[in-house]
Amino acid sequence: MKIKIDKFVLSIIGIIIIAYFFPQWGTRESKIPIDIISAIGISLIFFFYGLKLSPDKLKAGLKNWKLHALIQATTFLIFPLLVLIFRPFLQNEEQETMWLAFFFLAALPSTVSSSVVMVSIAKGNIPAAIFNASISGIIGIVITPLWMGLFVHGAQTDFDFTAFYMKLFVQIILPVVLGFSLQRFLGNFAQRHNSNLTLFDKSIILLIIYKSFAVSFDDQIFSAVSLVDLLVLFLGVLVLFVAVFYLTRFMAGKLRFNREDQITAQFCGTKKSLVHGTVFSKILFGNMASIGIILLPLMLFHATQILIISMIASRKSRI
Repeated sequence: MKIKIDKFVLSIIGIIIIAYFFPQWGTRESKIPIDIISAIGISLIFFFYGLKLSPDKLKAGLKNWKLHALIQATTFLIFPLLVLIFRPFLQNEEQETMWLAFFFLAALPSTVSSSVVMVSIAKGNIPAAIFNASISGIIGIVITPLWMGLFVHGAQTDFDFTAFYMKLFVQIILPVVLGFSLQRFLGNFAQRHNSNLTLFDKSIILLIIYKSFAVSFDDQIFSAVSLVDLLVLFLGVLVLFVAVFYLTRFMAGKLRFNREDQITAQFCGTKKSLVHGTVFSKILFGNMASIGIILLPLMLFHATQILIISMIASRKSRI
């Protein structure tokens, strides 16, 4: 079986290398307005996201409510709870930061594009995948900040929730509502240019990642992160993914889902959105020097989920 390496994963690795050797473009003293560019880019990402939301597909998708309930419960309840049980064992500030990074990963919504593509390859329930991947992003705009609000103030003493929710409304909620309200007029345009819009989304994500890691490298945050630490991080990400993947399959079996719905539950319920992650990290942790470390588990998870799910989807496509 031929394994294809996702080009976006390679792009992320490349942009981190650039941030390591050329951090000066993204530091706080830089004259390049990356923060302004990325803020505008974030609003446009969610405006286009609203344009691509089809009211008809959302209405039709409500019928298979058991499948939707399992996927959303896995995404926003089981994931965070699995990470939350380790919080009592934290012993120092470094462990607190790393745990917060994993909890941030666990609280994020599912990704849209790769979920639908992988379900399609594996011959799963494509309409349900589209519905859940789309609705997950909407739910995440509300649920993810609520989850993080329980703990982020402890890691960032100057965190201002009023300012955060104002940013959330202006940069995310308002653009989504505006895009959705214009869907009947510009929805077809968004679908025709979907590949270009996806390229735009990824470009903004890479810009945010560069800025985050440039600041962390400039502040020498990663000087204390060893190769062993990275291996432990990867192992933690892998264990989290595998645990949720098989737990979702177990519950799908108990609910007597057919093969197509089981595939959809596992593929959509185990994904986490790098788009929402990078956007929310900028709003939630923008003033933290350790933002690069906050994003590290998410990027490891992103690469891991694409690799594993691609292999599983390829195998199921031949059945």
